Formats: sequence, C-alpha cells, structure tokens
Amino acid sequence: MDTPLSTIAVVGLGTMGTGIAEVLARAGHEVIGIDISDAAARQAVAALEASTARAVRRERITEEERGDVLARFRTFADLRAAAEAELVIEVVPESYEIKQQVFRELDGIVSPTAILATGTNALSVTRLAAESLRPERVLGLHFFNPAPAMKLVEVVSSVLTAPPAVEAVTALARSLGKEPVAVGDRPGFVADGLLFGYLNQAAAMYEANYASRDDIDAAMKLGCGLPMGPLALLDLIGIDTARTVLEAMYAESHDRLHAPAPVLRQLSEAGLTGRKSGRGFYTYEEAGSQTVVPDASAPGDGGSAVAGRTVRSVGVAGSGTMASGIAEVFAKAGYDVVLAARGQEKADTAKGRIAKSLERSVAKGRLTAEARDGALARITAAGSLDAFADVDLAVEAVAEDLAVKQQLFGTLDKVCKPGAVLATTTSSLPVVAIARATARPQDVIGMHFFNPAPAMKLVEVVRTVLTADDVHATVREVCGRVRKHPVDCGDRAGFIVNALLFPYLNNAIKMVGEHYATLDDIDAAMKLGGGYPMGPFELLDVVGLDVSLAIEKVLHGEFRDPGLAPAPLLEHLVAAGCLGRKTGRGFREYARR
Repeated sequence: MDTPLSTIAVVGLGTMGTGIAEVLARAGHEVIGIDISDAAARQAVAALEASTARAVRRERITEEERGDVLARFRTFADLRAAAEAELVIEVVPESYEIKQQVFRELDGIVSPTAILATGTNALSVTRLAAESLRPERVLGLHFFNPAPAMKLVEVVSSVLTAPPAVEAVTALARSLGKEPVAVGDRPGFVADGLLFGYLNQAAAMYEANYASRDDIDAAMKLGCGLPMGPLALLDLIGIDTARTVLEAMYAESHDRLHAPAPVLRQLSEAGLTGRKSGRGFYTYEEAGSQTVVPDASAPGDGGSAVAGRTVRSVGVAGSGTMASGIAEVFAKAGYDVVLAARGQEKADTAKGRIAKSLERSVAKGRLTAEARDGALARITAAGSLDAFADVDLAVEAVAEDLAVKQQLFGTLDKVCKPGAVLATTTSSLPVVAIARATARPQDVIGMHFFNPAPAMKLVEVVRTVLTADDVHATVREVCGRVRKHPVDCGDRAGFIVNALLFPYLNNAIKMVGEHYATLDDIDAAMKLGGGYPMGPFELLDVVGLDVSLAIEKVLHGEFRDPGLAPAPLLEHLVAAGCLGRKTGRGFREYARR
C-alpha cells in the first residue's frame, strides 16, 4: 500500500474539516473539500482566503504562493468527488449512523488502494471499519482544534488496520509538521481519554456547589499552569460534544469518572452548549463569540460583608522549601515575619535559603537591592514556636502528617495570643481535624500555597464548618496584600486542584500499566494536544511518586470511588523506592547530581 497521498479528500467542512484542509493545501497537497452544505463550502473557501491573506501580510508566503494554495483547494457537494483521492478524511458529526453512511458510500467510490480515515475523537474506529468493505484500510486520524496551530495528531489503529496504512498516514502527519502519536482504539484515545475525565470531574465539582465557576477555572490555570480552566474549555469544545465523548468512554469503561455529570445533560438539552450557542458555563457576547460578559454567576467586587482581623505580623512554622518560600512572600509584602523551626540552626538555614532566593531576584532584575535588604530585615529566625506569642497570623508549613500537624497546632493554641488566625498549608489532610487539636477551631483555616510559593499566584482558602467569617475574610484580605489569587473551597480531600489533578495523573498511569500507550507518547499528547506545560509523567516525577500515592490514597479514602484507587504501577514503583527525580528514578531515570 505504497501510496503518495498527493490528493486528499476532506469530508465535512466545519471548523475542523476546514482547518485540516488548510493544513493539507498549504503543505502542497491537492485537497478535495466535500460538504452537502453550499454555505459550509463557501465559508471554508473564505476561511482559507482570509488565513492565506494574513500569511502574505506577515510575509510568511508570497502572493504567488497564496494563489497556488487557493488553487489546490476545490469544493464539491457530492461524495463522488472523492474518487481520485488516495486518502479520505471524514470529519462529519459524531454519530455512528452518519459516519457509517459516509464509509458505505465511499466503498463504492474510491479506489481499492485508498485509505479511509475517521476524525472521530469518541467513537470506535473498529466499529466503523467493520462496516467497510476494506476494513484493513480504515484508521483514525485525530487532529486537534485549531488544526493549523495544534501539533498533535493521534493515529488510531484498529485490530483490522494494515500496518502500511498506518505508516502512510504517519509519514503524512510528519510531513505536515505535526507530531503523530500511535494509539489503539478506545474512546478518547490518549489526550481526550485523559482530558475528558478531568473536565467531567470539574463539571461535577461545580454542580455540587463545592466551588464557584470562576474559582475552579482560576485554580487550574494558576495552580497547574493550564492555558484555560476546565469549564471555559468545556464551553470551547462544546458541552454537547463533551457529553458525547464521555458517553462513549463510559460505555466502554463503566468508570464513574466517565459518567457525564448531570449538568452536562441539562445544559446540552437546554441548548446551552458553550461558545457556539452564546451560553454554557459562561455567557458570551453572542453565539460564536469568545468574549465573556457578566452574568448572575460572575464574581462580585470581592468585598466581604464581614471585616477581617488586623494582621501586621506573621509567624511561619517550618524550615523546608515551602516554609521558606511563604516567609519570603510575606516579608516582601511588608509584613514582619517570625520564621520558627525545630532549633535555631534549622531556622537560620531557612533564612539563609531566603537570602539566596532574594539575591537571585535581584540578579534577574525582579527586585531592587534595597527591597531585598528590607525583606530580609523583616524576617526573624527563631528556634521555638514560643516566638509566635505576638503574631497576628500563624502559618504552618511542616510535614504532611496529620499527627505532626495536630501536635503543632496544639502548641500554637498555647503560645499564640487570643484572636490570632491559625492557618495550615496542608494540601490533602482534613483541616477540621487539625482545627480540633486546638481550643479555638473557629480561628483555624486552610491556606494552601503552591510550590514555589514566591512564584505561584494561587492560594486555596479552605474554610471548615467551624471557621469564623472574619477569619475567612482576614485570609482573603491577606492574600490580596501578598499579591496572591485566593480561591474558596470547602474542607474535603484534594480541595480544588489536587482533586482534579490527581485522578488525571492516576488515569495516565493506568494507560501505561495497561500497555495502551508509552510514557513519551502520553506526555507528548498532553503537552501538544492539551496545552499542558508538563506531561503527566514529567509532573509525577517532579512531585514525587510517594507524595502522589499519598494524595491518591486520601482521595480514594474520602470519595470511595473505585476509579480513584491508586494505579498498581504507582504502588509498585513507590514500594521499589523509585520516587521520581529526588531518588534519581521514577517513571524515568535521572542523572544524579
């Protein structure tokens, strides 16, 4: 099946089909665009004319080259126009009936050597291939939107697909400047298989009124470096499309994580499908617009009806990286800081770490020498929590161990003055259990900073059922003064970020454990297809596999969902002492420093 794939038909000229046609035409292929809608065909031509005109203005192509590209794109209303194509890519609506009808008709039109590719991201390629007279020439070719910009292409083989067909389209993808990833046939493949479970969990979190729409999206953007929050992304994808993908995933996995959140059905059936309808989780200026307009769910001015307590001095308990970073944040914001550790030597070492961090900021031009000196002068290193006697806010940043934290809060209860706010930076432990170690649980709150604290803007503000309103107001006001973005969440395992992040990481591990895809392919898929700054296995090795396993166990213990049970491969690696970068080996091996 050695075919040059010089002439390629694209069936369905919606947004995705038009984008694929543009990529192919600009790469020198003869492109036959087919759509039963004359309006869609005209719009596809207009889109190509507009994009190539922009390319000429930006001097990326010449006017002559633009003319050649436009001449290579021809549109037709009849599927018989695909007769001369060596490859046909269908991107019609996500419906078995519609796609199967297209494949049945193509069987009687194209040559016996032509390759038939489906652009589905949710339906079974095997089922579609089985309907064809030439199932060995049917495969999946999943581009990502917008096709001209996104580098990832998933090449999907069924058990029936002939290897030469896979080789031909893989070579085509590379020639287009794309990164092809070979995957097997299961709903969602790699990128959407991981992405849509995460999006579904975010929708369920919103539906449960656990956190606001804006706080969920801000948490994932600021806490994980994602380009979009999950609810905004659902609006972009189309809530009806997301529901279709999840239904297909659930039909195969029977995993509750893939069972579409009821809110997705409610919005879909109401016609509130996201940007394309003008309203979904957010409200837009008009149908098809990306401009969000205020609605009833939009946050107010951020002001609280309750006044916060006065905070002039802050105590930070701990001597590790997180404690040092938090102390630096407060000192740079003008607060007097007491940094207390178990012994004066540890406290002095932690202050020394802050001095080096401030010096780096000066060297990079982010901080003046005067500001560095002022911040360092405001930090007092102490070898005992007794130094917290006069602080207005005490922030704990010690080991993620409930007994250790409870003991420390028992001490804070004794040494801190009445009215002091006591905050824990726990990322997974129940804040109320820590609060009950004191005689003043109303003064205790979660204040989850992200690492590295000086750089990361997010703070999850976790109030328990016992936290006083003015304590909550105090912490939000303090976050504003230290230039952090606070998001409110309740006291349940994982809060927002970890509750959404770690099931996604766990599912990535399961993919590898089931030999569905390789570490490198999964990491590439999520970076190139999902816009993630790091692939899941890169991130797991940075976080630490032991830390990740502990969080997975907490999530599983809280929600009792079988889908949240830690992946066996993760447990095996931790048992073997392969904990990630810190040990030199996790999912990958690292050079020892």
